[in-house]
Amino acid sequence: MTEQKSPGTEEGTPGTEGAEERRPVSGEKLRRRLEIHRWGLLPHWAKDPRIGYKMINAKAETLTESSAYRTPFRQRRCLIVVDGFYEWQVPDPERPKSKVPFYFHRADGPITFAGLYDIWWDKTRSNEPDPETLLRTCTIITTEAGPDMVEVHDRMPVILERSELDAWLDPDQHEPEVLSALLDPAPRGTLLRHPINEAVNSPRNDGPQLIEPVPAPSAGT
Repeated sequence: MTEQKSPGTEEGTPGTEGAEERRPVSGEKLRRRLEIHRWGLLPHWAKDPRIGYKMINAKAETLTESSAYRTPFRQRRCLIVVDGFYEWQVPDPERPKSKVPFYFHRADGPITFAGLYDIWWDKTRSNEPDPETLLRTCTIITTEAGPDMVEVHDRMPVILERSELDAWLDPDQHEPEVLSALLDPAPRGTLLRHPINEAVNSPRNDGPQLIEPVPAPSAGT
């Protein structure tokens, strides 16, 4: 979900290189849109669209240092809403490939991640947005693990509370210092977790059974 001033071009981006946002006109009304984006941010300037597959997460600590994330952080922020997410624990450091999958969720409803988005099209075909090659992509911002996550993994997605959503989507806010203050680890009690079946390790498996609790593995197994 993104917040923009209406009317405007697709996602509020200009019709050329996408390096700057269209300047708002006085009196425009804010509107929010819910759209499907591909996971894995593809910068508007990228030559090869395959690099987006390597950019599913963006570290909160280095957003202003990355050429891929610097502009989206200032101008193209979004919300990514999920029911839950998976993370893998390594109980025994001497057996790093022996991982236990966990499902994380909230007791009070969906989880809202802080995200960034960008819009790409093949500039070798057209200087204007090309419907045939246009891709809307996004990435999830991560931060250091909070108390609900630290026993499983050392990092976690940035989770925004309802009171923080307007500030994150504010199209008039471009200051990294102000925005970075929203990217803290989630406080204790935000998330619930339980171990799940190892079938989740294969992308060929799908279905509600992948989030059902299973007994926790015994120590040393």
